[in-house]
Amino acid sequence: MAHINLLPWRVERRKQREREFFMQLGAAAVAAVLAVLVWYGWMDGRINSQNDRNVYLQGEIKQLDERITKIKDLEKVRESLLARKQIIEQLQANRSQMVHLFDELVKTIPASARLNGLKQTGESMTLDGVAQSNASVAEYMRNIESSQWMGHADLRKTENTHDATRMPYVFGLNVLLSKPKTDETDGKTPVTPADVSSSAAPAAPAAAAAAAQAKPAPAATPEAKPVSAAAATGGAGS
Repeated sequence: MAHINLLPWRVERRKQREREFFMQLGAAAVAAVLAVLVWYGWMDGRINSQNDRNVYLQGEIKQLDERITKIKDLEKVRESLLARKQIIEQLQANRSQMVHLFDELVKTIPASARLNGLKQTGESMTLDGVAQSNASVAEYMRNIESSQWMGHADLRKTENTHDATRMPYVFGLNVLLSKPKTDETDGKTPVTPADVSSSAAPAAPAAAAAAAQAKPAPAATPEAKPVSAAAATGGAGS
């Protein structure tokens, strides 16, 4: 006799499939939660690591900023020292300039002019004075331009005050200062007077010896000539 299943198997099968579906859905949900937790932990670790790196870099940057500040301070000190060094070198190079300038002022000024004031500013000098005439001022300017320590002279003013004094003309000059160029020897050592005297000293005996050899020896003077002796006796007897 055939067995006939009268139970609602389709309903049982549907319920079983629903249970399997919910089980798979729960497993997927659990797996998704676990994946999210793992991803969150990994990202949190990376963020913490990057924060540590940022803190380390900030510390290094702070140290570098301090070093840069020290370097800038050292550069300022170096620039000030170089400026002082240049000033000292310039003063050392120009220490004798004022002496030469005063000497040139005395040499260049004509007798018909007189200085009332002078002022040096860098590489220029202003001269104020009085003169007998404009010709005296022109002569003074020519003397200045021919000087080794002074260069081009510009006439700032010249005025006749019509005073009864000996020098009625008031003048002002702007003078550019210059330095004499050192003479260059073309690889030849100049002969000093000491060298000349030292070289001439041994040459004198040699010249004297040569002259002595060239000059004929003088004849020996006779002790007494018989003729002259006889003449002397004869003269005495007579």
